[in-house]
Amino acid sequence: MPIFKDRIAASKPLAFLLCLVPLAALVWDTIQNDLGTDPVAQLEHRTGLWALRLLLATLAITPLRRVTGWNKAVRYRRMLGLFAFFYVNVHIAVFVFIDLGSYFADITEQIAKKPYITVGFAAWLLLLPLAFSSTQKAMRRLGRRWGQLHKLVYAIAVLALLHFLWLVKADKREPLFYFAVFAVLMLWRVPWSKLNSRDKRPSPPLRRSAPQTQSD
Repeated sequence: MPIFKDRIAASKPLAFLLCLVPLAALVWDTIQNDLGTDPVAQLEHRTGLWALRLLLATLAITPLRRVTGWNKAVRYRRMLGLFAFFYVNVHIAVFVFIDLGSYFADITEQIAKKPYITVGFAAWLLLLPLAFSSTQKAMRRLGRRWGQLHKLVYAIAVLALLHFLWLVKADKREPLFYFAVFAVLMLWRVPWSKLNSRDKRPSPPLRRSAPQTQSD
């Protein structure tokens, strides 16, 4: 069949289903009442964690292309980014409608008073234009500005990591691990080959000064 001539297109439905597995597992654990002593905290943690993982997965596409030369990997990036946005929205919905519950009116106060909520909310706001400009039509309309707009993903990742770090009160090893992953992904974007070629570039020959004669 013609569709199987494009392996990426053929594998996208499978990638789509794999991105839904964490949500399916979460729904199953909720139905089975298997979320521990604080189910709301588990819902928030797991949805937020998968949003962060998928966001980092989108940032891993460029290093993957550089290491493997598999340029077609970029065709998964939009799906991963949109799923990151999806899990962020589920994360926020759990916080607003379940965690806050009857205190829904206090959401602005929560955002203003708690720094980890402030940066998390800021990350979500910055994600909005990226999600809404992910269509082919938006890419054509924005042109070069599309690439500039989507560089916001770096700021979003930093804000999301700060949200995670400030949220955790005791053992911070998990958020610090994701900070380390982010740092590696950013360092891999540095064009080391160009920097090395500059270092190896031969220096210009020194000009020889004219021989000096001794005066009598």
